Amino acid sequence: MTRPRILVVGAGFAGVECLNRLERKLSPGEAELVLVSPSDYQLYLPLLPHVAAGVLTPQSVAVSLRRRLRHTRIIPGGAIGIDAKAKVCVIRKVTGEVVAEPYDQLVLSAGSTTRTFDIPGLTTHARGMKSLAEAAYLRDHVIAQLDIAAATTDDAERAARLQFVVVGGGYAGTETAACLQRLTSAAAKRYPRLDHALIKWHLVDVAPRLLPELGEKLGEKAMAMLRQRGVEFSLGTSVASVDATSVKLTDGRMLPSHTLIWTAGVAASPLVATLGAKTVRGRLAATAQLTVPGCDGLFAAGDAAAVPDLAKGGDAICPPTAQHSQRQGRAMADNIVARLRGTPLRPYLHKDLGLVVDLGGKDAVSKPLGIELHGLPAQAVARGYHLMALPTFTARTRVVTNWALNAVAGDDFVRTDFQARREGTLYDFESAAAYLTPDQVREHSKALISKA
Repeated sequence: MTRPRILVVGAGFAGVECLNRLERKLSPGEAELVLVSPSDYQLYLPLLPHVAAGVLTPQSVAVSLRRRLRHTRIIPGGAIGIDAKAKVCVIRKVTGEVVAEPYDQLVLSAGSTTRTFDIPGLTTHARGMKSLAEAAYLRDHVIAQLDIAAATTDDAERAARLQFVVVGGGYAGTETAACLQRLTSAAAKRYPRLDHALIKWHLVDVAPRLLPELGEKLGEKAMAMLRQRGVEFSLGTSVASVDATSVKLTDGRMLPSHTLIWTAGVAASPLVATLGAKTVRGRLAATAQLTVPGCDGLFAAGDAAAVPDLAKGGDAICPPTAQHSQRQGRAMADNIVARLRGTPLRPYLHKDLGLVVDLGGKDAVSKPLGIELHGLPAQAVARGYHLMALPTFTARTRVVTNWALNAVAGDDFVRTDFQARREGTLYDFESAAAYLTPDQVREHSKALISKA
């Protein structure tokens, strides 16, 4: 008999955790495991700000898929459409070839992309913080601004080069602003002719409070820590427009700047729209068992799925966090095994353990199990959590070594001239134009199946 094929789309937390568990629970004869991913690594996204700040090397947060998944066939490429009726996934390989991959069970864990709005100049001039390449590029870009500011004789240009704007007051934006502010503050000591007072970091968010997920008290504590380091805040406002040399806010203020870092939330992968299935706030509507109603053999988890949060009564959906994605991946694997063996599926139930926010150095805020912490205790919890969450011993060793080396020896502030010949935009790192419509998916699947 032909082994059932389990196809996993996306090598994020949910997809890789699912495959890792399936490899342990299923014998090679029970199922064929296949992963579709454009990269050959799993990215530990929460530590990207440390990569941008040079505290960690890129390899520290990139876990090799071939090291971790020993019994899974990996297809290098991206899924561009899913025909749930024919049970076919349309894939564009890294070679450019488009193929149809049939499946018996499909795991949609395609993650998310940076959420943007119709703001003039945003996609052309903003930088994101969603991928390893973006973090590496951003580090180069920030150090380059210091170099240009030190070299120019134009006072206005110098001031604009040394003002950095971050949009997004959640944990991603706050950590990015905090870590990069420490980078520029330390690097400025190597530029004796620069006036350190000109280096400004500005955090903008439409919400009235910073880090609303942590509550008012810890949000204010985080603001106080960052204000002490010179970070300025503009809450209750957003970006009206942006060009190469300035950022205009919705309250009318103009901030001269060559750097806008956009971290204002995420949107589900455009792959979700190719199914033509029901969505909730753009995420694929899933059951508590992580299945998709009306789509036989289709499971969904992570940022791309709207999974009922049973810990809150089931009316809300699970937030798009690494914590939920990891645990949904494991629960999904258990349900796939249950379906193959004819046993009942179990609902996903997990109470959020809290949020940790690393502000760099001795600064941090965290709320593990509802306990509010700040300063060194919060920093210990934050880094301890990340170490436990990293998927391999090798990754943990690299991260600990990098943290220790940076604490003792500091940074050399070297830039690699990554994409030095042109500016890197949001669309350079996150392609959203390669996906098919539901009708195109059906046409491609029929044509490719008949050709095969």
